[in-house]
Amino acid sequence: MTALHDRHPALAAADPELAALIGAEERLQADTLRLIPSENYVSQAVLEASGTVLQNKYSEGYAGKRYYEGQQNIDQVESLAIDRAKALFGVDHANVQPYSGSPANLAVYLAFLQPGDTVLGMSLPMGGHLTHGWGVSATGTWFRGVQYGVRRDTGRIDLDEVRDLALAERPKLIFCGGTAVPRVIDFAGFAEIAREVGAVLVADIAHIAGLIAGGAHPSPVPHADVVSTTTHKTLRGPRGAMLMCRQEHARAVDRAVFPGLQGGPHNQTTAAIAVALREAATPEFGGYAHQVVANARALGEQLAARGFDLVSGGTDNHLLLIDLTGRDVPGKVAAKALDRAGVVVNYNTVPYDTRKPFDPSGIRIGTPSLTSRGVPESEMATVAEWIDRVVTAARGGDEETVVKVRAEVKALMDAYPAPGLPLV
Repeated sequence: MTALHDRHPALAAADPELAALIGAEERLQADTLRLIPSENYVSQAVLEASGTVLQNKYSEGYAGKRYYEGQQNIDQVESLAIDRAKALFGVDHANVQPYSGSPANLAVYLAFLQPGDTVLGMSLPMGGHLTHGWGVSATGTWFRGVQYGVRRDTGRIDLDEVRDLALAERPKLIFCGGTAVPRVIDFAGFAEIAREVGAVLVADIAHIAGLIAGGAHPSPVPHADVVSTTTHKTLRGPRGAMLMCRQEHARAVDRAVFPGLQGGPHNQTTAAIAVALREAATPEFGGYAHQVVANARALGEQLAARGFDLVSGGTDNHLLLIDLTGRDVPGKVAAKALDRAGVVVNYNTVPYDTRKPFDPSGIRIGTPSLTSRGVPESEMATVAEWIDRVVTAARGGDEETVVKVRAEVKALMDAYPAPGLPLV
């Protein structure tokens, strides 16, 4: 890599301590195998758009209806992002201003519910998200959260059970989607249930938005009233979010975002979203999305062959959820050992987990980042072998194996340089 002070001389001169930390993070991202399914590498173009003079503008309101002057260029930037989102996902309306996924979901509540109304979402320990009505979230404090889960025998959502729960609880809002759901989501099935009970259906596609854009996962757009997503993860954009909806809901959604929940949008992020959406509309991105799924399936098959217990038996998308109970290694212990070996995962609860959330039984892994580096299906056997060796080593306290795997990981990462990272 080129020295950071050569690439960012002003930052290095003004704050050498912070510059050193950024340089260390660049090296870490270059040298490690990042398997956290919510992480990815953005392109150099997205990085550059994120750090422009658009940072200097305050732009409360929407294009053509701002509360500040001097918006001639900002309006065009936001309109460009909106138009690209509408074209890519085939939606009537898009709002690109939410700061992140959680505020985007909060805006949905504000648009459609009153405090105390009932919302039906996937249970957090079963793979859902905090903002789908879970108790420790504001959404579970201000609203009445009711949760569905997955079957013990299959690890999959049973829509008959979801329907029974919806008929009994009569939610005004239903969320489908989550953070640890390795199978295709039946958006049409959820829509039928929502219609039957008169609920608004929200598809949270934060994890799979890039797969949908690339044609590697069914789209919720024909079925859901509102689609919520982050713009990073599989979509490979900046840390931001979007809300997309039918035209009939556009005004309610926009008013919930601004002035309901936030002030001025982050214009530099909006610009980077526009870049990412342009990239996601290319044939190359479609190939990437399908390769993410192919890599995940291949990795799952290799892990299963080594005796790992995969929740639901495998994956249809970008992530795998692994129950380590049978390996006699807690998820947190395994994740930390893998991190020392340069294989970066997160420890995660598994359905019907008997351990606490901060010390759960599982780990969650995904293939977006390694696919962005160009790592092919043929290398998934090697990745599975590393995970197997390190998890076994973690159980026995074998740090020597961890060190050996770390060197092997770096060698493979050197062969597949990451996009967006500075190279020599």
